[in-house]
Amino acid sequence: MAIPRVVTFGEIMLRLSPPGFERFFQSPVLGATFGGGEANVAASLAQFGFDVSYVTRLPKHAIGDAAIKALRAEGVDTRHILRGGERVGIYFAEAGASQRASTVIYDRAHASIADCGPGMVDWASVLDGASWFHTTGITPALGAATTGAAAEAIACAKAKGVGVSIDLNFRKKLWSTTQAQAAMRPMVQGIDLVIANEEDIQAVLGIEVAHTDVTAGVLDVASYRAVAERVCREFAVKRVAITLRESHSASDNGWSAVLFDAATGDFFHSQHYDVRLVDRIGGGDSFAAGMIYGLVSGRAPEQALRFAVAASALKQTIPGDFNRVSVSEVDTLAKGDGSGRVQR
Repeated sequence: MAIPRVVTFGEIMLRLSPPGFERFFQSPVLGATFGGGEANVAASLAQFGFDVSYVTRLPKHAIGDAAIKALRAEGVDTRHILRGGERVGIYFAEAGASQRASTVIYDRAHASIADCGPGMVDWASVLDGASWFHTTGITPALGAATTGAAAEAIACAKAKGVGVSIDLNFRKKLWSTTQAQAAMRPMVQGIDLVIANEEDIQAVLGIEVAHTDVTAGVLDVASYRAVAERVCREFAVKRVAITLRESHSASDNGWSAVLFDAATGDFFHSQHYDVRLVDRIGGGDSFAAGMIYGLVSGRAPEQALRFAVAASALKQTIPGDFNRVSVSEVDTLAKGDGSGRVQR
């Protein structure tokens, strides 16, 4: 059987973080790594053994080179990355603990990818032989150019019969709900998989999730089914996966997810994990990668959901954006072994 090929498109940024759980510049040290929604998905899928091509635009200088090397180190195909522009976007991430929330500060204006517009990527060539294409709501939020490029990629993928997923990923620091809905509602029309949390669905698609208060840890699963059914009905989407995070503190979260399949009418609620957080950044991306892996590799939807939730629970115990776990590790957890005992 041929190794499945997946293409992702979005921004990769330089991540700067203080050591451990220190505040910004508590000591004059910041660790430098790379990450970004679609890049994180690409890295996870490469770790799972897929052939993954990542598309972005990076400047022709040492920091752009370092970002590409970081992706290659994870096994990601970088041949289709465009070079140009002047800067790599930056984000500063401070890890919270207990009652002190984590903090993210963005410095990403005028990043090279912001000028990556329609016609700049040969999507027909990039998507040749691909099984799946993935992007997020962060990419169109970067501006009109990337909105056009993402729409162009999705249209090409559909024309080629390539599966399409979008993680709605609303970022209020990048755009308003009005802007998000204008761009994203047409973009999700007729795609294979929408991934979201309750805030994303309300902000990006304008559909309210009733009887839910995540800050108080109140999640009404029946409300999520109604919302997922509505998304499938109104936007002709095949499946909707919604992550359910119960934020008890910056250190401890409840983690599960639901999946609705429009073709069968089945609604699945995954296993639940109480996660002691090491780094929650990239948790949603690792869930997206797990869903894509499960569906593309031919697992039943319920098993794909279980795999995705287990993969994302493991990611949140690993520092950095990228999920560095294998399929066997994820399967072990998904089958019930969450003991954390030393594997000898």
